Formats: sequence, C-alpha cells, structure tokens
Amino acid sequence: MVERALIEYCSATLASLKAGSLFNEAFQTEEELSLQLAMWNRCLTGKGIRLFVLRKSRNHALIYVYRRNGLRRILARPEIAGFLAGYGYRDFEVDAALQRLRKRMTECDDFPHEIGVFLDYPLGDVIGFIANGGRNFKCAGCWKVYCDECGCRAAFARYRKCRDVYMRLWQNGRSVWQLTVAA
Repeated sequence: MVERALIEYCSATLASLKAGSLFNEAFQTEEELSLQLAMWNRCLTGKGIRLFVLRKSRNHALIYVYRRNGLRRILARPEIAGFLAGYGYRDFEVDAALQRLRKRMTECDDFPHEIGVFLDYPLGDVIGFIANGGRNFKCAGCWKVYCDECGCRAAFARYRKCRDVYMRLWQNGRSVWQLTVAA
C-alpha cells in the first residue's frame, strides 16, 4: 500500500527533513502502478513532493520520493556535480539527473551507490561507502557513516522520531497530504 510506505519510509522527506527517500512497492499490473503514482503525484505535487519509478521488475517497483527543490539544491553543488560526472552524469537538472539514475539502475549489476546523493546522504559518506566497499564504517543507521558520526547519529534520531510521530498520527486518522509539509 503506497500510503503506508510513504509514512513508514518517506516521512523525513514528507516533513522536509531530507530531499529524497525510497521504497519498494508491489503491484499486480502496470496500469495499477501507473494509476497509483499518478494519483499520489497529483495529490502531493502542490506540496513539492514527486514520486518517480527508478526500476521495475515483474511485480515490484522501486519508487523514489523527492522534494524537487531540495534535489535541485543538491545537484547544484559543485562537489556533487563533480562526483556524479564520474558516473556519467552530464546534465544536473532534476529530470535529466533522474533519467540518468534510472539508466544506471539498469546498467549496474550492483546497485549504483551514487544514489546516496539523491537520498541526501552526506557526500563524504557516499564516497566512503564506495571506497570501502561498505566496510570500515564508524556507525550505521539510515546509511553507513564514514565522516561525521555525531552529526549523522543526530540525523538518524530525527528521522526515527519523525517516522514514529508520522506513523502514530497516520494511524489516528491523519492523511499523507495533511502530514506533508508544503514546499
């Protein structure tokens, strides 16, 4: 159910604490998935949120939920552009970068780890993960930390608290739209 996944996995993005989140969604038909995404995009676009399919298998889709303005700010940072250029990104406008990420999802045998940038992880941690093959990290939470352990632990706590509050409010009748902070 898309609604529950938005609350459970994307609450920090809905609350504008981070630029992007991911979740997997099962679907019966392509039409069902398209209708669900179209409905949620109509509902949340006015609040600055978009849903974008990164990859589909037979009956699952990997959905990227993002704040367009937040992602635009990330992609405009020179150090991010330089990093992504190493993975074949040439155009750093939101739509073009997302199309390249989608293409990388199909090109890679593994998961394209630069996705951490799109999920608003610190660049040092994304680079550290790639350089260390996911080993030798200082701590792990929403991602593996290689740089600012204290700052990341605080972020993990904020995201966890946000998810817990959003889940409680949603279970008590608040809608995703009501819980989504306007851009």
